[in-house]
Amino acid sequence: MVGGDESLRRQMGVLLMRKRRLGGTDVHLTTVGLGTWAIGGSGWSGGWGMQNDEESIAAIQRAIDLGVNWIDTAPAYGLGHSEEVVGQAIKGRRDQVLVATKCGNVWNKGDNKLIKRLTADSIRQEIEDSLRRLDIDVIDLYQIHWPIPDEDIEEAWAEIGRAVEQGKVRYAGVCNFSVEQLDRIRPIHPVASLQPPYSMLRRDVEEDILPYCAQRGIGVVCYSPMQAGLLTGKFTREWAAALKADDWRSRSRDFQDPELSANLALVDGLRPIAEARGCSLAQLAIAWVLRRPEVTSAIAGARRPSQIEETAGAMDVVLSDDEIAGIDALLEVRSHTSI
Repeated sequence: MVGGDESLRRQMGVLLMRKRRLGGTDVHLTTVGLGTWAIGGSGWSGGWGMQNDEESIAAIQRAIDLGVNWIDTAPAYGLGHSEEVVGQAIKGRRDQVLVATKCGNVWNKGDNKLIKRLTADSIRQEIEDSLRRLDIDVIDLYQIHWPIPDEDIEEAWAEIGRAVEQGKVRYAGVCNFSVEQLDRIRPIHPVASLQPPYSMLRRDVEEDILPYCAQRGIGVVCYSPMQAGLLTGKFTREWAAALKADDWRSRSRDFQDPELSANLALVDGLRPIAEARGCSLAQLAIAWVLRRPEVTSAIAGARRPSQIEETAGAMDVVLSDDEIAGIDALLEVRSHTSI
């Protein structure tokens, strides 16, 4: 694309998207995907407080307008509400977006408490329920949300493999699995992707998960690259103190001292790097995750159009060796202040 045309596209609010192939599939994902955990609202244990559905729908549609080509959701997010909102938002635009959802978290209608269940009959019902809530004919990427109960992961994986054969699911993936658990299910059906947590504050996957996935052609889609907002630079001590009881972050040690002080100090150290780069702290945090070639895409949650407008820009931020070294030095200091 020549310079003038690119400038015109940017003026129209359409970002130049980067895409990476998802493992051994024929799917190419934009390197930022839209996460819909928060738009599930309140009324369940992992909620982010009350949300505005109209704003959520606007955020999803804005993501599609910008060229973000995949959305990650789950039945657990708002006990089905997130999937319903996604379904409303993509109506008439299904051919523009890939939909990823999950299974393994079910709930009793009486008390709305989540239960981990991976039996074949439960998976079959979850697939039908997700298709109905999303109002789609096929799920592009269907993932086991948590490997719990561990003894049932083979049964669940075999059932998802059958759903692929039946045409209800295109590709099968998992979330939060260990290398040992991946080894157990791979002979049953191909693993298209793994979804682990990965951010400057959660680097466990670098030791064994990322090399394992690279060697075996498994795509990696990371969640929480901004660590639930901590790394965006918009989160303050006062904001943390004001978190309501229906926001799960009010119970997280990351948002309480002494961890909170160490995390905010890290963010202050990152500010000059982001400013020199000409990007936001949120974009810097996502670009840092995407520096790893094993990572296919990073999931950025958004509840308002302005949020995805910012984070989608991370796809155009490629960090230099010097910038990465500067961030690594800050992370080394942060590691010595962990409790």
